[in-house]
Amino acid sequence: MRERDRERAKIKLVKLCISMIDTGKAFCAANKQFMNGIRDLAQYSNKDLLVETSLTKFSDNLQEMISYHTTLFDQTQRSIKAQLQTFVKEDIRKFKDAKKQFEKVSEEKENALAKNAQVQRNKQHEVEEATNILTATRKCFRHIALDYVLQINVLQSKRRSEILKSMLSFMSAHLTFFHQGYDLFSELKPYMNDLGAQLDRLGVDAAKEKRDMEQKHSTIQQKQDFSSDDTKLEYNVDAANGIVMEGYLFKRASNAFKTWNRRWFSIQNNQLVYQKKFKDNPTVVVEDLRLCTVKHCEDIERRFCFEVVSPTKSCMLQADSEKLRQAWIKAVQTSIATAYREKGDESEKLEKKSSSPSTGSLESGSEPKEKLLKGESALQQVQCIAGNITCCDCGLADPRWASINLGITLCIECSGIHRSLGVHFSKVRSLTLDTWEPELLKLMCELGNGVINRIYEAKVERMGVKKPQPGSQRQEKEAYIRAKYVERKFVERQPASVSPPEPGPKVLPLSQEEKRLSGTEKSPLAARSSDSGIQRSADDSREHLASTLSTNSLCEPEGEKRDPPVPRDSTQLRPGLQLYRAAYKKNLPDMAEALAHGAEVNWVNAEENKATPLIQAVLGGSLVTCEFLLQNGANVNHRDVKGRGPLHHATVLGHTGQVCLFLKRGANQHAADEDGKDPLSIAVEAANADIVTLLRLARMNEEMRESEGLFGQPGDETYQDIFRDFSQMASNNPEKLNRFQQSDSQKS
Repeated sequence: MRERDRERAKIKLVKLCISMIDTGKAFCAANKQFMNGIRDLAQYSNKDLLVETSLTKFSDNLQEMISYHTTLFDQTQRSIKAQLQTFVKEDIRKFKDAKKQFEKVSEEKENALAKNAQVQRNKQHEVEEATNILTATRKCFRHIALDYVLQINVLQSKRRSEILKSMLSFMSAHLTFFHQGYDLFSELKPYMNDLGAQLDRLGVDAAKEKRDMEQKHSTIQQKQDFSSDDTKLEYNVDAANGIVMEGYLFKRASNAFKTWNRRWFSIQNNQLVYQKKFKDNPTVVVEDLRLCTVKHCEDIERRFCFEVVSPTKSCMLQADSEKLRQAWIKAVQTSIATAYREKGDESEKLEKKSSSPSTGSLESGSEPKEKLLKGESALQQVQCIAGNITCCDCGLADPRWASINLGITLCIECSGIHRSLGVHFSKVRSLTLDTWEPELLKLMCELGNGVINRIYEAKVERMGVKKPQPGSQRQEKEAYIRAKYVERKFVERQPASVSPPEPGPKVLPLSQEEKRLSGTEKSPLAARSSDSGIQRSADDSREHLASTLSTNSLCEPEGEKRDPPVPRDSTQLRPGLQLYRAAYKKNLPDMAEALAHGAEVNWVNAEENKATPLIQAVLGGSLVTCEFLLQNGANVNHRDVKGRGPLHHATVLGHTGQVCLFLKRGANQHAADEDGKDPLSIAVEAANADIVTLLRLARMNEEMRESEGLFGQPGDETYQDIFRDFSQMASNNPEKLNRFQQSDSQKS
């Protein structure tokens, strides 16, 4: 009975040890969260060096104690839980098994003895059988009895050593834990003593400062006249906290009631922000002061008003006095100038860095990583185009904004009005702050203010409409811009009766194009555009590439102005058909005119395999034409009667630049045509290495994004860099994509 109680006590001890370890781990986890809270508090106190240093040092020491605790519980688990569990589960189990076997053999021996005693003397056969069974049973009993005695002796000897060994290890772990804690806090004690002395001195200083402040307060109340307005009018663009100026202003609400509310405004980090209460998060009025202007407002009833105008909205503000109004206007203007100066310094550093000599080629990776055009280079190239040195809508000089789907330059105020029209009418981008893809920059250089105004302002003089000037009111500019682009009041309308179009170059239907590519028809298409980015995929389907237009030749020389954008025969076509044919001919002014006349950008030509203008642009071979249609809402996945979309046709023709463009714009590369071929299978059959690389890379990136879920990244750096390189080559150096032709010429 006593033995059984002892075994129960061991099992209970193991369970209590497990419970203690679990509780200890939970304590360590809670303690670690507490340490993280101390660290967070230290970070928020970064302006107070004493508090930050002390909290950081204390949290580091307490974190070290947590690690000591964790080590203690690990050793406890190994010393008590593991060893005693092994003893209970293995050694005692062996003893119990030996005991069961002994009891079983004992019972068999008793049965053999009883059977041997019951056998009659005259039955010799039964006597011999009973004698043999008894002999075998006695032999087995002796062996099992010896094993049983062995297990009893082993258990008795192990019981004492295992328990004492476990407890000794447990106590040694505690000894180590307390020694480590003592050593740790012995090192911390001098710092704690110094900190206590500092706190005593701080208490004395705080009491003295309080007495001084109370005395000054009493003196000021006796001498100061609080009726005068002595508001601080200074501002500091180099303030250490980044706040140039702050104070209360009235702000006119943008709702229908136009109510005025007093808010705390501040200029900080090149932004204009305000707060309803000091504890509230700041609300941003202007995200970037470089994009805004400030002016006086004398045409409203309230005094001391001024307006801050940004591309997206305008904000009417009111100061408490004329001095304050002048101070705020000066502060905003100075902040704008400072922001532009800082931006210019950054751009100059980038230009110096990018202009450093490089001996490698594009494939060697030694060119600067930034392949896109940004900042002043984009501004200078776009402003070289006729009419682009002034705003397209009001004529203000040096415009810094552009509408990328219209191909025009805009001042900051007109760009804000264009944004309010919606992206289906105008897509606004900064010429100095945004990054420009090479194909988008070439699109801007193909159109320009002169071309677009000849289309959208064709009837302005005849209608007697006065075009806004740079100093015109915003309401006047907004009304004119809406009439010009949304209502299209000034566009020269086509005659009601449409005469048959003059015969022009016939666009090859799809079947003829396929025959030509397969080698059965050798006549080439019309001259390719220099920005097509064509790569030859087979010997019989290689085309000659036109000379490349570099980014340095985008500016029009003086005296070489473009012809008027509207040919005489194109005005007789229906808008959809006009856009369709102009897309093949790479005539962007004609395409812009067709859209102005109401052409549907996804117009389908039922007579030519239900092709769209985007498919015709692919057949025409121009990357810029495709970019123009996509910017104006063309469907990149629309397919013709044979189930082929723009990506199919670009792959068949070997237009690497167009394939890259369509993949960036979300083209479905899994769509199969009527023959069951997707673009990748077509490129593989044609042995077009560059297009196969792009398609496989895009497919792999798509699979990675799907595996990462809803919040996956849009693409890793390798994917983006490769597509950036192909875009750069397709726009500025398409001959680099013509690798098959180069290899053949070298062989010959």
